[in-house]
Amino acid sequence: MHTAVLRPEIFCEEMPAPQRIAPYASALSADVTVDEEDLGTGRLILLHDPEGNDAWAGGTFRCVLYTRAEVELELVSDPLLGAVGWSWLTEALESNGATYEAASGSVTRVATESFGGMADEDGSAQVEIRASWTPVADEDGYVDVRPHVEAWAELMCTAVGLPPVPEGVAVLPSRRGQRGTA
Repeated sequence: MHTAVLRPEIFCEEMPAPQRIAPYASALSADVTVDEEDLGTGRLILLHDPEGNDAWAGGTFRCVLYTRAEVELELVSDPLLGAVGWSWLTEALESNGATYEAASGSVTRVATESFGGMADEDGSAQVEIRASWTPVADEDGYVDVRPHVEAWAELMCTAVGLPPVPEGVAVLPSRRGQRGTA
């Protein structure tokens, strides 16, 4: 997970992983920040059960993510936002070479309106994506999670509206984008 290259707008660090879901787990937390404004946040959890899990399409690993991003208030009423949000995930996985199966999840639209003493505050909107999938192992049984972490990071950047990094341009993480080690 620590070999993934993330954009400089992403501040990523380890967080405590859930202990009861699988015998082994590791987790990352990240924020997408532009001009000192937090635009989105997310978590990625990698679960591992050496004995496998039927719910994981027979695999021994499972990636679980949560991403929340601020969006324009008008987008919340767009009936295609859910399908578009899901396509951000699948396209990020595919563009990063993250082979997977048994993907499932949801896209939630959240709109906030203020009343009473807060009536002067503008409304806000967020899109939340929750998903899980089974990374596919190579012929030797090795699962490379780097492309899955990079796909999660790309999903967060897409959800907050950052333009994609042009083809052939190398991403150089800033100090803010580096994570601590375990």
